[in-house]
Parts: sequence; C-alpha cells; structure tokens
Amino acid sequence: MKAMILCAGLGSRLKPWTDSHPKALVPVGGIPMLKRVVDKLADEGFDEVTINVHHFADQIISYLECVELPVNKINISDETDSLLDTGGGILKAEPFLAVDDRPFLVHNVDIVSNADLSGLYRRHIENGSRITLLVSERESNRRLVFYNDMRLKGWRNIVSGETRPSDMEMSEDDLEFAFSGIYVMSPDVFAIMKESGYNGKFPIMDFFLAGINDLDIAGVVQDDLDIIDIGKPDTLHRANLEIG
Repeated sequence: MKAMILCAGLGSRLKPWTDSHPKALVPVGGIPMLKRVVDKLADEGFDEVTINVHHFADQIISYLECVELPVNKINISDETDSLLDTGGGILKAEPFLAVDDRPFLVHNVDIVSNADLSGLYRRHIENGSRITLLVSERESNRRLVFYNDMRLKGWRNIVSGETRPSDMEMSEDDLEFAFSGIYVMSPDVFAIMKESGYNGKFPIMDFFLAGINDLDIAGVVQDDLDIIDIGKPDTLHRANLEIG
C-alpha cells in the first residue's frame, strides 16, 4: 500500500522551533513526528511512502539518510523551489503516486492519532469512490456535510454560517462531521485535477469542494478516533504529556 505524508509546510504556528527546523522533525515524546507517522503507516501495512519537502528540506533529507525506517521505499517530492499547498503538493507527487492503479493514502505530518489507516484504505476500495475522507464527531467549528449515505455534500462554518458551495441548503437528513486531515485517493483523480485546470499551488479541500458533483467523495466515520493536531504549541504540549 502507498501513502503520502505532507511535510512541506512552514509550520508558522510552531515558531520559534520552525525558524530553524522543519515541522516534520518536531519531537513528540522524544521522537520526530515524521518517524511517528512513518512507523504508524508501516504498522498498518503501508510499505511505500512519498514525502514532500520545502521548508528546511535539507534537514528532512539528511534525517531520512541517517535513520532506519520500516518501509520498503521512500520517495522525495521536492518543492524547494515553490511551496504548493496540499493540493499542488499531491499533484506534483503524481509520478510517485500514479505509477499503477492502486489508491494512496494522504496523511498530514502534524497528526497524532489512533486512526485505523488500513481500515480506511480497505473501505475506500469497498465503497468504489474516488476519494474517501476520515471523519469523526470531534469538536470543530468547520464541518464537512454529508448526505445520509455518507457522500460529501459540502462544508459549513457553524460560527459564521458560511457554506461551500455557497448555495448549499441544509436538510434534516444531513450529517456533519469534523475532518481528520487523513484521506485516500484513487490515481484517476490526477486526470480530473488537470482537466479542471488545477495546477501550481492550491489547497486540496478547494478541489474536493469544487468537484463534489464529479468526484464521488465518501466519508468514513471512526467513532473512537482520538486525534491531536500538534501544529500549535498548546496541542504539541498536550501530545508530549500524553505520549511522553
């Protein structure tokens, strides 16, 4: 199974650490986050990992050269010339992710969780959708909205009332969940990206929400999902307390 770990971000919320280090190498319980995510992927059966790099890319590459990781293959997608955001980063990594028709999982490097990654991958294959998002009942002001068959309908900010699509009308049958930042994509999505004019820098969620009617996006709910986004000092501190 293939996976991509998004590691190129600037990690601005973790300053001053990220003034001289990449977010991917921030230690949690004494172990760099990149290693934690790779280890979890390997534990769940993923054996090929693609990593995109930009901010202090040389440090990540040096780390990968000197540490033994439990996967068969690691690919580096180099974004040092231009930071491409999540969507652009995935598109640039197409040569690694679309070499065959196997789906690939995408995982942010700043997530610590008990996510059932192999289960999500299996559900993606079973449900026949192009994209499968891992969601939960976690507290969040920003929620993904699904029809009652768990096909994606849109996005809603429950504080401001903003919706995407902007004309989305809520129904009493709709279901709302928080997004985990973990998802599985089928490689035929790359052709749709390019046909729709996506290139360069763009957030992956913009692509998802703009293509709801064409992409066949499903949600999978993990009721016991425990997730910590370590991208902020307070949540990083919490993760170190719980893990360390």
